[in-house]
Amino acid sequence: MDTAERYRRFAEREARGHSPSYEELAGAIARDGRLTALIDRLPEPKRQPNLLLGAARFLGGPTGDPASFRPWLLDHWDEVRAVVLERRTQTNEPGRCAVLLPLLAALPQPLALIEVGASAGLCLYPDRYRYSYDGRPAFGPDGGPVTLDCRTAGPVPLPARPPTVVWRAGTDLNPLDVSDDGDVHWLECLVWPEQTHRLRRLRDAVRVARAEPPHLVRGDLNETVRDLVASAPAGATPVVFHSAVLAYLPPGARDAFAGTMRALPAHWVSNESPGTLPSVAERLPRPAPADRASFVLALDERPVAFTGPHGQSLEWLKT
Repeated sequence: MDTAERYRRFAEREARGHSPSYEELAGAIARDGRLTALIDRLPEPKRQPNLLLGAARFLGGPTGDPASFRPWLLDHWDEVRAVVLERRTQTNEPGRCAVLLPLLAALPQPLALIEVGASAGLCLYPDRYRYSYDGRPAFGPDGGPVTLDCRTAGPVPLPARPPTVVWRAGTDLNPLDVSDDGDVHWLECLVWPEQTHRLRRLRDAVRVARAEPPHLVRGDLNETVRDLVASAPAGATPVVFHSAVLAYLPPGARDAFAGTMRALPAHWVSNESPGTLPSVAERLPRPAPADRASFVLALDERPVAFTGPHGQSLEWLKT
């Protein structure tokens, strides 16, 4: 899709109901031919709304005011462009652990977790977070600083406790360091305005990760995931998982990754936008909801649920 349509869809399908500032700002960009022409000068993978708006916030831009944002962006385009080219959309949303939890807890324990596209690795700690589904009392480690809220629909197999994780590692083209204040600030700028609960959650999850920094490997996902699975300790169930990662790869690279995963002695948990993995999409019993952004959660290419992009909802599919 062209840039104007991309920003319009972001405003109407993703930001609406979640961030009024981003909804208004992305809609204004979509209607502004000069701004979309400027964005079109970026490489195609770098034109994403989350990346551009996050870069503007990283530089202190007025993302809460479309009227001020336009002249600011024109005046600061070189700086914004530099950040966009240097950084990646690496939203590290620990809330996604709430939708992964039913699958992780149902697998043979203990687990060796391997995250693809790990960013700073905040989703590698599902055993350290607490969970509250549909407002029910939270469960998980006593005194844990992070509680993840999630609303559910359908026959969700909610576990009684988090999984047991004995080993955790991740891979990313550009891993972020939870001990680096600049990297953490970038993660904070990827949290949308008005979503103060997500920002608090991110900061609390950073505290968890800083107490036991994750093992993250820089490199191509196909090569590094093979090495990490081979490194998993004996007696643990290897689980490779990822959320909102494969959409940033060209179709050929996604196909190559799917082939890699099928050959590995590990379970494969994917949480991606509909259509990203054709082998998952073709097994869906019904289309994804058209009125909101949704991901498809799958275990070993078998779809099991529609999920909210930030882990806020879990709609289990009837089989």
